[in-house]
Amino acid sequence: MSSTHIRRTALDALHRSLGATMTDFAGWDMPLRYGSERDEHLAVRTKAGLFDLSHMGEIAVTGPQAAQLLNFALVGNIASVGVGRARYTMICRADGGILDDLIVYRLGESEYLVVANASNAQVVLDALVERAAGFDAEVRDDRDAYALIAVQGPEAAGILSSLTDADLDALKYYAGLPSTVAGVPALVARTGYTGEDGFELFVAPGDAEKLWQALTEAGAPVGLVPCGLSCRDTLRLEAGMPLYGHELSTSLTPFDAGLGRVVKFEKEGDFVGREALQEAAARAESNPPRVLVGLVAEGRRVPRAGYPVVAGGEVIGEVTSGAPSPTLGKPIAMAYVDAAHAAPGAPGVGVDIRGAHEPYEVVPLPFYKRRK
Repeated sequence: MSSTHIRRTALDALHRSLGATMTDFAGWDMPLRYGSERDEHLAVRTKAGLFDLSHMGEIAVTGPQAAQLLNFALVGNIASVGVGRARYTMICRADGGILDDLIVYRLGESEYLVVANASNAQVVLDALVERAAGFDAEVRDDRDAYALIAVQGPEAAGILSSLTDADLDALKYYAGLPSTVAGVPALVARTGYTGEDGFELFVAPGDAEKLWQALTEAGAPVGLVPCGLSCRDTLRLEAGMPLYGHELSTSLTPFDAGLGRVVKFEKEGDFVGREALQEAAARAESNPPRVLVGLVAEGRRVPRAGYPVVAGGEVIGEVTSGAPSPTLGKPIAMAYVDAAHAAPGAPGVGVDIRGAHEPYEVVPLPFYKRRK
């Protein structure tokens, strides 16, 4: 796919009719916001929000050795995922650097759907194709086969249940099942990137508009609003969820990112990056890497990615993501800081914002947890 050609989702005309402010995101023209980012954010926290996520990269992996291929290509134990369940995992380089974080759905005995970030979809596809050599499995680019719509928030289950016969009560977090929503065939997954309960619906692009309109109508009485990428970012930041290119990159291993738990050394056989990751795990044990922490501002100035974190006149880390938090009412940030300054309440920590050292409180992640 040409990187110079801007891509549009199946809902592009609908977004424009709603007055969305559009932006180029990873080569896709996507809605940034429809009105107030803060209102969209708070709607997801208190009611429900509707997102177009059709820019995400879907890759089908099928065949008798699909599970073995994914166990070799990814750091997780994908063979142990039950049919109808999903797993958060990563794909790493041979040197242990993170190529992307992924969700893998097991749709059938020998059928998997790998969902990559939009900015890394081609990289992940190329890596999986390359790593498939010697396995009786097929890797297929399915990005054009799906539109992806998410409904997130406390009212999400009620809205969706009015449009489907699927047993949503039985659908656990990180599970997915084929069903019908508003008369449209859909893979209904209980996943999301907001810190709220919610669902992601994979449908044929030709059905996307019908589904969006049905969800809009069903959600109107309980305050559902369309939401753009801007509030998606502040929602995931409050929930302490990493974003590739900010908290995750090829220069970090999962152990450097505090996500070593996704690496499953106990699984059978070799996997790409095993040796380097074992070294990274041992290194992290004896010499702790910088720790990903939360920072809450005492003042009003907003920290941005790349700003130095300081203590005692020394640079002790770097901000990876920062924004005003609508839920906390203060600027917040995630940052990698030296282990010696990572404890909640660590004294004297600040962020260098254009030469001024603004005081910040170190707090554990996430900043926000929904009430079950």
